[in-house]
Amino acid sequence: MSDNQAFLDHINKRYTTKGDFLTMGAAMHNGETITNAHVKIPLKTLNRHGLIAGATGTGKTKTLQVLAENLSEKGIPVLLMDIKGDLSGIAAASPGHPKIDERHEKIGIPFEAKDFPVELLSLSEQDGVRLRATISEFGPVLLSRILDVTETQAGIIAIIFKYCDDNKLPLLDLKDLKKVLQFSTREGKEELERDYGRISTASTGSILRKIVELEQQGADLFFGEKSFDVQDLCRVDDNGRGIINIIRLTDIQDRPKLFSTFMLSLLAEIYGTFPEQGDSGRPELVIFLDEAHLIFKQASNALMDQIESIVKLIRSKGVGLYFVTQNPTDVPDGVLGQLGLKVQHALRAFTAKDRKAIKLTAENYPISEYYDTKEVLTSLGIGEALVSALDEKGRPTPLAATMLRAPMSRMDILTPDELKTLLKKSNLSSKYNEEVDRESAYEILVEKIEKAEAEEAKAIAKKEREKLKKSASSSRSRSRRTSTTEKAVIKVLTSATFIRGALGVLNKLLK
Repeated sequence: MSDNQAFLDHINKRYTTKGDFLTMGAAMHNGETITNAHVKIPLKTLNRHGLIAGATGTGKTKTLQVLAENLSEKGIPVLLMDIKGDLSGIAAASPGHPKIDERHEKIGIPFEAKDFPVELLSLSEQDGVRLRATISEFGPVLLSRILDVTETQAGIIAIIFKYCDDNKLPLLDLKDLKKVLQFSTREGKEELERDYGRISTASTGSILRKIVELEQQGADLFFGEKSFDVQDLCRVDDNGRGIINIIRLTDIQDRPKLFSTFMLSLLAEIYGTFPEQGDSGRPELVIFLDEAHLIFKQASNALMDQIESIVKLIRSKGVGLYFVTQNPTDVPDGVLGQLGLKVQHALRAFTAKDRKAIKLTAENYPISEYYDTKEVLTSLGIGEALVSALDEKGRPTPLAATMLRAPMSRMDILTPDELKTLLKKSNLSSKYNEEVDRESAYEILVEKIEKAEAEEAKAIAKKEREKLKKSASSSRSRSRRTSTTEKAVIKVLTSATFIRGALGVLNKLLK
């Protein structure tokens, strides 16, 4: 038996699957692509999460595109984070190319150009279906972790949520949260201290500063209504293909706090609302997180713990998470250990640090009798990758250096006119793009404060009127007393004058 035949048997033995599957490409050995050695990923293990890693320009985005297309064809909805702005072309068919035909001839898979159903979403002011969530939906625990507050400050946030629940004050956006925090140490201080305990002004000030920091990254656009229903990510088109939802994030690359806040809230909402799936044989939704290091950049320890917990638990809801990044070391060990599918594109060894990273990366893959993993990692070409997956029984498959199939859709972006046409076809725009600003905590408290101030002003004015009235009454009383005295004096003076006059006359007669 030839070495290549032994390798073919080795691959086919573990990559054969009885259930439905995706074909990534064909395995390579001794510099050749083994046409019949297809690398297949069972659908039932795609909720076990995954990693697509590699240096810039090695084909990570195209691998993401291939996976998204094939999932869509299987009727599985997909959510993509488009941070670089180069994924919109999935909505248009590939124009084809001789190199694509040559690649697919080597792989042994026919190439067919196709477009796919795409929904464009937006977290900011870019065109697309607007994604929003309310402060109440976050809850005090998640919000505290996002803000990275102390235990004492987290307790205050919990009190604020309780006070708002008890007094029917909807917490919808950051404006509401800031107003309640200010109210708790000013106009409402006595009320909150009486019912919930003392609230420190220093602590609320610190929380407010963290909220302002979040606002500066554009979070005020994200918090509010109408809240996005995550069930709308699980739609299929009229032909039964899963909708590929693309979130346009090109303008938030320098705002990692907003990105991690959004991602954590989205994953928490999915975990909280999706039903348990058990062993359904296929995922309900697959999420690809491009430039995944942004999720972990500047994340607090508490936030990291939350992310790791969700990654561990969310697969039971039939949701697969796929992290796309340059180096596996960008992903924390606690998350990396949860990933079933690993697609590792080439790494470059320019520095001692790079060589160390390659050594660590190689240790994350199964030992192979057919490859020197460290050597292969630096010699892979564009569109080639080391693949390790889970078979139907959940066991790691043999490591396979794979020539990957090409995307069926366009490997470029849509033109502005094509984007406009796609946006007009959206079934969700009318549902989510109207901004709602109903009465919430801010308006209710402002009205309450204004009413209290008006009543206080009324009471002060009443006291002033009573004081003036009393003063005027006192003046009139003094005036009346003065008039009576004057009359008496006049009378006395008049009598005295009369007596003096009479005595004068009498005196003259006596003389």
